Amino acid sequence: MKTLKDVKIGGTSTVKKLHGDGAVKRRIMDMGITKGVPVYVRKVAPLGDPIEVTVRNYELSIRKADAEMIEVE
Repeated sequence: MKTLKDVKIGGTSTVKKLHGDGAVKRRIMDMGITKGVPVYVRKVAPLGDPIEVTVRNYELSIRKADAEMIEVE
């Protein structure tokens, strides 16, 4: 299973599935990360947390723990 955390800088992947419990999953979906949406990884902080991505034409920073819940293809 490949997650958003595994995508290299400059890479684009499509969201395949969201994992996690109710409130966490809902928060990720509220940020615009839903099934079938392409996500472009812009930058990663020096220690790997957070990850800056572009999704639905806006920039978003997400924690590494949240990125591990997003399965991509």
